Amino acid sequence: MRSAGLILILVLHLGFSHGLLRVALRQYPSVRSRLRASAQLEEFLQQHQPDMFSRRYVQCFPPAQHYLRLGGRITERLYNFMDAQFFGQISLGRPEQNFTVVFDTGSSDLWVPSSYCVSQACALHNKFKAFESSTYTHDGRVFGIHYGSGHLLGVMARDELKVGSVRVQNQVFGEAVYEPGFSFVLAQFDGVLGLGFPQLAEEKGSPVFDSMMEQNMLDQPVFSFYLTNNGSGFGGELLFGGVDESRFIPPINWIPVTQKGYWQIKLDAVKVQGALSFCYRSVQGCQAIVDTGTSLIGGPASDILILQQFIGATPTANGEFVVDCVRVSSLPVVSFLINSVEYSLSGEQYIRRETLNNKQICFSGFQSIDVPSPAGPVWILGDVFLSQVYSIYDRGQNRVGLARLSGAPVESDTHI
Repeated sequence: MRSAGLILILVLHLGFSHGLLRVALRQYPSVRSRLRASAQLEEFLQQHQPDMFSRRYVQCFPPAQHYLRLGGRITERLYNFMDAQFFGQISLGRPEQNFTVVFDTGSSDLWVPSSYCVSQACALHNKFKAFESSTYTHDGRVFGIHYGSGHLLGVMARDELKVGSVRVQNQVFGEAVYEPGFSFVLAQFDGVLGLGFPQLAEEKGSPVFDSMMEQNMLDQPVFSFYLTNNGSGFGGELLFGGVDESRFIPPINWIPVTQKGYWQIKLDAVKVQGALSFCYRSVQGCQAIVDTGTSLIGGPASDILILQQFIGATPTANGEFVVDCVRVSSLPVVSFLINSVEYSLSGEQYIRRETLNNKQICFSGFQSIDVPSPAGPVWILGDVFLSQVYSIYDRGQNRVGLARLSGAPVESDTHI
């Protein structure tokens, strides 16, 4: 189970040895939770009316649907950072300037606010001061990201990037000069550090993980996530350069990436209480994106609506679905069949609990996303799913690895 009112903050462990960089995770209230607590969530969603997932994955849509044209690099993605997120501290330049960023497998660029940013959100966050860095190199090209509330705009640059004790030289990044929307004001992060494939990047130059590989900083071209919610404040860890074998039990289920960009894989079927329910009618199954940048599990609206009915969830005015908290322990098991291995989630694992005005509310961890053919349908495996497995991202062989967490009960040879 993962609370909707929590996000995961990355607090970096400074130790670095043998080509491995370990990053610890912490939990803090999310943007959505803060909006809800301040009675502003409904107004925010009404004003922006974003389809959070379809905007985040808008590049899956046909090219004719492009809106933003900047004359150079272009993008039109909404990164849904309102829910569970992975944050961590990085530094840019010399002397070091610190920033809190989202570590996100659903994007590939690095951007932080510029000291020249004119938005209200920038006033409340750390800003990069190019004139204070002796290693800064001006680029001058513009970049833009389309959000539900408008366009994030900025210019590109290069500087020294520090993650823990590792210094990445001449790293390309974006300096945001305009950040739209109220959600950025409440966000507890300054920018984004993408961990997707280079094909997803809008900035010319190597994404951060590619730079680490090119500069021979890692043992292996691999990074991995261990997520947990044990109530202690410790949320898990991110490991660059390999895996932590103490966190999982072999074997690793290796799934080929079907399309480089996102960490996109084949989803064979979705079951509800053991019965085949979605994706099974086609030999090709469905496509799924493994995404650390969102907390939810997304799927086609027609399927998700049926799934919400299966678990007895009812809609709210905000478009979220809730269930009676008394029923959570008796909800049906929802399973994802991936590469012939079944990953089963109980109600306690796919329901997100949140306390509002001293009352506990139980939200469904499933949300609709509609991506038209030929790219769709696409399912999104966010941290409601990822918190139940050890996930590995292998750029060397273009594959995703999933393994059962240490201490997790064994159901059968083909179940996790």
